[in-house]
Amino acid sequence: MGEFTRFERPGVSGFLHSPNGAGGDGLVLTHGAGGNCRAPLLVAAAEAFSAAGLAVLRCNLPFRQRRPSGPPSPAGAAADRVGLKEAVTALRAVAPGKIFLGGQSYGGRQATLLAADEPDLVSALLLFSYPLHPPGKPDRLRTEHFPRLHVPALFVQGTVDPFGSIVEMRAALALIPAVTRLLSIEGAGHDLRRGRFDFAAVVTAFFHDRRQSLILSIFGD
Repeated sequence: MGEFTRFERPGVSGFLHSPNGAGGDGLVLTHGAGGNCRAPLLVAAAEAFSAAGLAVLRCNLPFRQRRPSGPPSPAGAAADRVGLKEAVTALRAVAPGKIFLGGQSYGGRQATLLAADEPDLVSALLLFSYPLHPPGKPDRLRTEHFPRLHVPALFVQGTVDPFGSIVEMRAALALIPAVTRLLSIEGAGHDLRRGRFDFAAVVTAFFHDRRQSLILSIFGD
């Protein structure tokens, strides 16, 4: 397990994973509606990306800071996005380079909403198990903000996720004007096997070859 320390700032609570080597870039990760920043998927992601040279902050959203269990309230979603912005600001003090933002399920959705409202806040998005629609209700799509997303994004989705199939995700991503990539995890559900899969594929997809660049087109040569 990589090295990490408790990270506490005004409005921000979580754990900071120090990068292997000097990179200067950072990644903020947050959790789903039923979890917290100790979620195994987030820990696995933080370890993989810190090993790749990023400072990674996995943080609790404001609703989870207020209470240790229970789902978020729709009325509190705006406050959760404010908390994500505060986490990005706090990480900039540690990682002065480019900052990326990601999350699992509800946390990922809030990250996309924040990026749609503030396209210059972060350089790219990393989204695990995007909750495209409630299970069994494919007509209730959570894509109204997708046409306003101008930030490159990598979506990581299980092939048996009831919140959105691979076919449904591909159709939804066509609404996003920014560059996107969809990485499917075979046989995984909404929990993405709690992070027990080959994370090297996720890191490789995020740091895509410069000649065919999707995510790293933001860096240039």
